[in-house]
Amino acid sequence: MKKSLVAVGVIVALGVVWTGASWYTGKQLESRIAGMIANANSELKRSAPQAGVELGYQNYQRGVFSSHLQLVVKPIEGVANPLIKPGQSVVFNEDVSHGPFPLAQLKKLNVIPSMASVRTTLVNNEASKPLFDMTKGQSVFDSQTRVGYNGSTASEITLAALNYEKAEEKVAFSGGTFNLDADGEGNEISLKGDAQSGLVSAVNEYGQRVQMTFNGLKSDGSSKLTEFDERVGAQKLSIEKFAVAVEGKEMAVIDGLHLDAKSDVGKDKKKIDSEINYVMDALKVQNQNLGSGKLTVKIGGIDGQAWHQFSQQYNGQIQGLLTDPAVQDNPALYQQKALEILVANFPLLLKGDPVVTVAPLSWKNDKGESSFNLSLFLKDPSANTTPATTPEQQLDRVVKSLESKLVIPVDMATEFMTQIARLEGYQEDQAEKLASQQVKGLAAMGQMFRITSMEDNNIVSSLQYGNGQVTLNGQKMPLGEFVGMFGLPGDAVPVPVPVPVPVPVPAPATPPAAVPQQ
Repeated sequence: MKKSLVAVGVIVALGVVWTGASWYTGKQLESRIAGMIANANSELKRSAPQAGVELGYQNYQRGVFSSHLQLVVKPIEGVANPLIKPGQSVVFNEDVSHGPFPLAQLKKLNVIPSMASVRTTLVNNEASKPLFDMTKGQSVFDSQTRVGYNGSTASEITLAALNYEKAEEKVAFSGGTFNLDADGEGNEISLKGDAQSGLVSAVNEYGQRVQMTFNGLKSDGSSKLTEFDERVGAQKLSIEKFAVAVEGKEMAVIDGLHLDAKSDVGKDKKKIDSEINYVMDALKVQNQNLGSGKLTVKIGGIDGQAWHQFSQQYNGQIQGLLTDPAVQDNPALYQQKALEILVANFPLLLKGDPVVTVAPLSWKNDKGESSFNLSLFLKDPSANTTPATTPEQQLDRVVKSLESKLVIPVDMATEFMTQIARLEGYQEDQAEKLASQQVKGLAAMGQMFRITSMEDNNIVSSLQYGNGQVTLNGQKMPLGEFVGMFGLPGDAVPVPVPVPVPVPVPAPATPPAAVPQQ
């Protein structure tokens, strides 16, 4: 009897402790919600002002073992937003199971103590109804998130399969699974997942049915905040196959498309170094393998503080642009103004004297491989306060040196142009003859204008620049003479503005931006 009473007492005590702990952690989570919402809105405003949305919550109901609330994404008043119309909102149901041992986690045999487990699903309303039509009334995703006592989160996100067909439009998606993890401060974020297949079919402007499909999508990325409040990290994305068909006939296929991007703070802890690699294993057009390609771009020496200043100014000005009534219904004007803002702020990125290299941009087929390599050393124009009165001085304020080389094997180019001719309907012998004439004509024209030369049956062009001097295919000349080769007056050299290549930021760090649409 005594033992039985002791056992009952222990069970009651455990129940009281469990109830008290669940009530306490539920109340603790409630006190943190406002801060979490504020952090999310701050990140949205910092990294994606073009989105024009803000996050809030409503209908909070706290119980002993569980709670419920709704997260609401709505447009910011006065900002044009093509995704969510004024007066509409996207709502998420949040079912919270309190810790220290949330029931939702115990069902999965996860006994790690945590503050809560949160199940997130999409609410069917006016804004989200098209998605529910595609999933036959089911939430397009189901997310289960474990919230640690330190604020860290680990989410398992399941994307629902889609199968929607209306009139001449069709969308199909196999569904997918993704894991999203973040630390308590939101400094470190990672996203990893995959999806098997997807299909979009519609009728183009010529009345033809066009179908696009993909297979084997995989993503793996992570990012972290630096001391200067910008994100660096790594991102890998691959697609096994991407195909386009017209009227049921496969027109183009990309086999093996890979993106590998990474960025990190340099050894001096002041600058950002980044690298982007693109690889295409094969491009097939109407069953002809046109070859494979790759591109590697490296950007070194981006000053971290300057990058942060650029981001703040650019995003702030874009935010102001979105509230301008003149651009809200004019996408073309928006793009023009956004480009002007980019160009105006771009010199900030030159403060660290960055270096841009392309090594290589290449295309390969059975007959050889063409390649282009570039090294561009830039410098901060603000460091030189002396007025620039000549084209050479204007260019030298921005460019320290440039070196590039292009190599095109004649056999490779002839094979490529032969394939193009076949696609245009020429017979084999005609295609080969036409391709040979085109490549020889191109080589002759390049030599006539001194742009290219012939080396070992390769069309070659090399260009170097530094201190006002140009070296083209081994021949030195002043900048004015080089420009004059193209029919421009020597004093009409525009100051080049290098095309900015953003520091690669992994997918979890930056939500997709939106622009006004009509």
